[in-house]
Amino acid sequence: MKPKVINYKKLPLEIKNYIEQYCDVTSFDNLETQYNEFIAALKDANGLIGSGLKVDKELLDQAPSLKVVSNVSVGYNNLDIDELTKRNIIATNTPDVLTDTTADTIFGLLLATARRLPELDALVKNKQWNAIIGEDLYGVDVHHKTLGIIGMGRIGQGIAKRAHLGFDMNILYHNRSRNEKAETEYNATYCELDELLQQADYVCLMTPLTPETEGLIGKREFSLMKKSAIFINGSRGETVVERDLIEALQNGTILAAGLDVFEQEPINKDNPLLEMKNVVTLPHIGSATYETRFNMAKLAAENLVKGVMGEIPPNKIN
Repeated sequence: MKPKVINYKKLPLEIKNYIEQYCDVTSFDNLETQYNEFIAALKDANGLIGSGLKVDKELLDQAPSLKVVSNVSVGYNNLDIDELTKRNIIATNTPDVLTDTTADTIFGLLLATARRLPELDALVKNKQWNAIIGEDLYGVDVHHKTLGIIGMGRIGQGIAKRAHLGFDMNILYHNRSRNEKAETEYNATYCELDELLQQADYVCLMTPLTPETEGLIGKREFSLMKKSAIFINGSRGETVVERDLIEALQNGTILAAGLDVFEQEPINKDNPLLEMKNVVTLPHIGSATYETRFNMAKLAAENLVKGVMGEIPPNKIN
């Protein structure tokens, strides 16, 4: 008998077919409207694949046969790792395959914010380009400036690579531990968080969301930044105290911000950030290309199949 798995994320047909070679698959397209059926199916499930679902003690109590939870993402703050480990359930994620794509997005967001590209694009498309652009629409340089990266993991290194090799930027970084590769290959300098905030022209937040990083950047941290600083968040919305970010932008404490993540997603339609010309907003699309999302799904499927078949998946977290 094939192991039973639940898929709660839309997967490419090729990936679904691969899983079905080894598993009996039950798919759910909308957990909000199918939640009762989903909970009923959990009773016999050996595997779970998807992203974003909060997998905690309450949910796991409904899944006595579960062997593996496969997250189709690099982040796994939705998983209670301690509870999964206590129950001998394997947790997996999809690192590496999205590193370059996400680094492209975040560095592109930095460029777009610095040079005010969305604002100028809108000006042209709205047929408001009636004269030579004046100083009121000038951006700021990126090349040869100082970039401070908070969180020098795989994606942070990808951003450092683009900044140092492509734009001759000076790299500062703060991390839980020193990163020799970043220091050797990208001439990155380790420093304490406050020093980074005070010196950087661009502050790029790339930490995972943990109890230690929740609300990491707030009013005090924004007050340490240069008035000309541009803040970029490519981590998670909850790593920033959003009301303090809004206040810092409104008061001119910092110059601008580029955001791919928010405290609430999708963002509230009355959020003041949506009305600010000095803020570039993206809908959490760091890894959103066809190629990368396919590769993430493929890796997650491989993690799932190995886990339910009694093997050690390549990307085991716990």
